[in-house]
Amino acid sequence: MENFSIDSIIMDMYELVEAYFLSYEGTLQISIAILLSVIASLLSKKPKKIIDRYVSKRWDKSKLDQYNEEALIELIFPIINLSFLWLAIAIISSEAFNPILLTIIAKLYLAWVVIRFFSSMVRIPGLSKIIATIAWSVAALSIIGKLGSTVELLDSFAFSLGKIHISALTVIKGIITFSILLWIVGLISRISERKIKSIKGMTPSTRVLMIKTIKITLITLAVFIGLDSIGIDLTALTVFGGAIGLGLGFGLQKVVSNLVCGVILLLDKSVKPGDVIQVEDTYGEVNSLGARYVSVITRDGFEHLIPNENLITEKVVNWSYSDPNVRLKIPISISYDSDLHLALQLLEESAFSCSRVLKYPTPASRVIEFGDSGILLELRAWINSPGDGVVNVQSEILLDIWDKFKEKNISIPYPHRDVSITPSKELEALITKIVKMKA
Repeated sequence: MENFSIDSIIMDMYELVEAYFLSYEGTLQISIAILLSVIASLLSKKPKKIIDRYVSKRWDKSKLDQYNEEALIELIFPIINLSFLWLAIAIISSEAFNPILLTIIAKLYLAWVVIRFFSSMVRIPGLSKIIATIAWSVAALSIIGKLGSTVELLDSFAFSLGKIHISALTVIKGIITFSILLWIVGLISRISERKIKSIKGMTPSTRVLMIKTIKITLITLAVFIGLDSIGIDLTALTVFGGAIGLGLGFGLQKVVSNLVCGVILLLDKSVKPGDVIQVEDTYGEVNSLGARYVSVITRDGFEHLIPNENLITEKVVNWSYSDPNVRLKIPISISYDSDLHLALQLLEESAFSCSRVLKYPTPASRVIEFGDSGILLELRAWINSPGDGVVNVQSEILLDIWDKFKEKNISIPYPHRDVSITPSKELEALITKIVKMKA
């Protein structure tokens, strides 16, 4: 086998430049290619604006994948330029003049158009560009006839890790393989997610569990298939993988704990999307269940990401776990000289006047205790929509109670403090002395 090196590659590139670029025919073809590129660039501006305007009118921007639109517009210039190149090749081709350089440039443009079109189907912009760049590089090397030598050169930069042979070629093949596999995984996951969400009668937590199980399974399969496809023996990774797994187990203990707790939450259905929960000072509706955290949106519009472990180990108030009905307890005091029976009646009337209070179970008012400053009462009322807020209901009822108490002359007491000052003997003697002096 021929030995390839950087020097040999440089020599091949020099011979290529000398043959194609430093000759009269090469310079002429380059000039034609540059001229056609300038013309194509000018002519592509108008179609870009037309397509952009047409797409904007036809689809809603919020639903349009902007990345795919940009990829479509980017193809306009190379398509126009490619058409001009093939036309120029057909015109100047003859027995005396062989437009080989223009043919190579046209093939490169054609490869770019095809690769860019198919890579735009990948929904992840970064991954799409990586796939397009690597695929076009392979196509370009194949077009100029240097793919075989480049492959052998990349394979020569290698080292061994036990029984595993790793080279630059292996790394590039791994990037290409994993990029394609991850794209396939993403495509299958999106299709599966749509199918699962369309199934009727399935609880939200079950849907989330199935979707995440499918994603984890597909990613695991993609990793194993990718490693096997690039020639890495999976049995050789057993000991190495065990050591890495042990280190990750200690270093990512909290992460693993949150992952396990997330699965438990999905299985026992104690917290599911749509529930209204309270964890410490956070009160809001569960928006989504993630692999590591639960998203809770508060009434103020803030989105709190609560680790799954907190929902397992700490006290969680689920306002809509088994029954959406919630009873409110509103304490209020009245003075001792107020009509107690009338006050209890007014409390219940205020509860009935609120539209969100349920008529059954019936609101009730109770006497709790005779306090130091007044009589403590409590109004108990039920609502069935805690997700729409609890404090706003309590505020509406209290405001109505205030108006009714004012109308019926029922006073709400507040603490009184009597302060008495007892002068000391020295102060009394001084006051007596001053009085005598004035007399």
